[in-house]
Amino acid sequence: MGYWCTNLLTIVSILLLFPVINGWGIDGHLTVCRIAQSRLSKAAADAVKQLLPEYAGNDLGSVCSWADKVRFRYQWSAPLHFINTPDVCNYKYTRDCEDDNGEKGKCVAGAINNYTTQLLTYNSGSSQADNNLTEALLFLSHFMGDIHQPLHVGFASDKGGNTIDVHWYRRKEVLHHIWDADIIETAEERLYNSNVDDLIDAVQKNITNDWADLIPRWETCSLNKTACPDIYASEGIKASCDWAYKGATEGTVLEDDYFLSRLPIVKLRLAQGGVRLAATLNRIFQ
Repeated sequence: MGYWCTNLLTIVSILLLFPVINGWGIDGHLTVCRIAQSRLSKAAADAVKQLLPEYAGNDLGSVCSWADKVRFRYQWSAPLHFINTPDVCNYKYTRDCEDDNGEKGKCVAGAINNYTTQLLTYNSGSSQADNNLTEALLFLSHFMGDIHQPLHVGFASDKGGNTIDVHWYRRKEVLHHIWDADIIETAEERLYNSNVDDLIDAVQKNITNDWADLIPRWETCSLNKTACPDIYASEGIKASCDWAYKGATEGTVLEDDYFLSRLPIVKLRLAQGGVRLAATLNRIFQ
């Protein structure tokens, strides 16, 4: 009996922790990857198909949350999901991209650079024994989503909103989780027939119509780089300060005013994440 109780407590503890450690929730990551896969060049689409595990059925979205699922097994990957700034509304790679032990490059921006570099060895003719390119693809796809979730580039003092207790309508939540999942889930329930595909379609229509003129700028990478995570992170901390943290202090009740004004930001960041993931993969697999 004691064995089962101990294991039950372990499972419960993991479940309680799980919402806090995610990037976007499952539907957010699914949205980013579905948008990205729809925008791949033929060469990139072929490479992604070859690299995806067979069980994915050539659906990048179905494995876009893999990096969260292996986080307990790959404990070294935990700091790669986020960036903490010293409570300032700006980001600097040399100052902010490090883990709790001060090891440089251990943040989501560094991870995007690393896995982009690994994937550039695809079809290079060099030995790939040291790099699992399937895992590199799954990590890159996930982290491109994470870096576009505003509170994944947040303040060190509150761990990206993870220690700010608020209420989402009547339910107690931490602020970080509201941006991971609650805004998306509330939008699905109220606006999209509780259907993530309808949400994805709505974001895709915004990309095609309202944001069409912005797409070339989103896709562009400075200095001919393959990926530009520093740009995405700088946008992220600005969005955190302007939208996520604003009006969301300890104990605040967040309702329609917050939801309706922040949903466009969430949809924008999902769109940017998907467009930029596609652009990065298209540059990698030319």
